[in-house]
Amino acid sequence: MVITNIKATFACDIKTVWKIITSLEDYAWRSDISKIEIVKPHQQFIEYTKDLYPTIFTITVFEPYQRYEFKMENSRMIGYWTGLFNHKDGFTTINFTEDVTPKKTYMKPFVKGYLKKQQQTYIHDLKKVLETL
Repeated sequence: MVITNIKATFACDIKTVWKIITSLEDYAWRSDISKIEIVKPHQQFIEYTKDLYPTIFTITVFEPYQRYEFKMENSRMIGYWTGLFNHKDGFTTINFTEDVTPKKTYMKPFVKGYLKKQQQTYIHDLKKVLETL
């Protein structure tokens, strides 16, 4: 099990941040994925990397403007993602935690670095799209 966490604060309203992050139709701002396929609306979707590598996400918690959680699985790992949202004095803070277990033990030393890089890319992309609004 590998746990990573990232936090970021943006000078915008929580509804805008929530809408961007939870939208499964408007994902063009994400530089790390090529497409999202909705399997069961509001329950399950598949994200495909730029190399078309699929990861299945099953939504477990959807509390608007507060909490978003899902299970995730692909051929290399299984895990959980938790997103916490907070708004105060015109700023929205997000707090994302991933808890991942690689399916192959030899991959464990590489997972934390990979997840950190993915989280940084996500925050960079999110910041960029928020700046255009």
